[in-house]
Amino acid sequence: MQQNLQQNKGLVQSVFDSVFDKYDLMNDLMSLGIHRLWKKELIYMINPTYNQKLIDVGSGTGDIAKLYSEATNNNSKILCIDPNIKMIEKGKKKLRKYNNIKWKTGSAEKLSINNNLFDFYTISFGLRNTKNLNKSISEAYRVLKKGGRFFCLEFSKIENMNLDFLYKKYSKIIPILGKLVVGDKKPYEYLLKSIDEFPNQYQLVEIMKKNGFENCHYRNLSGGIVAIHSGWKV
Repeated sequence: MQQNLQQNKGLVQSVFDSVFDKYDLMNDLMSLGIHRLWKKELIYMINPTYNQKLIDVGSGTGDIAKLYSEATNNNSKILCIDPNIKMIEKGKKKLRKYNNIKWKTGSAEKLSINNNLFDFYTISFGLRNTKNLNKSISEAYRVLKKGGRFFCLEFSKIENMNLDFLYKKYSKIIPILGKLVVGDKKPYEYLLKSIDEFPNQYQLVEIMKKNGFENCHYRNLSGGIVAIHSGWKV
């Protein structure tokens, strides 16, 4: 399944080139810090134990990697993959004390990784930015071990009409905030459009099943502003 907005050559790359230096700050401002609770809930659902290997795709500056590492007392191997080299360099600097975290540039649609290597695959607010959902999810399936589990934390569809109305009103502020903090509102106009065009909770479950995952489920957080989808490689 192609995502039409992301087919615009260089669009996603230019978006993250524009925001990488203030990426973490803007995440805090846009979500009022709640994104940190969403990410902690993701780690709670994973419930990692020692020596389980994680691949975190679209890793940004490494928030998930840091939380996962700390959940295992840094006794785990983590590979962070992101298509944006500037984002990776910022993540390396931020998490330089974590020797168990490795970094690699790459896209979700084509991972330069051998088959059947990882216990967990995570992608947080990154699946929405890929050009092809089927390719991205099939790659996740390929690199997971048998018995491995896929987790996706992503913006989704709000199911309460009143909350949806309030959220859409609030969303109109985000490009203005981006202009003030980053100096450019266009990346945040893209953000809102990409959220609007992304599949809903049920549609994403079906795409996961189509690409081999079983026991697929989702959990809404904050009324469906975001959702965590999970599935098993059986």
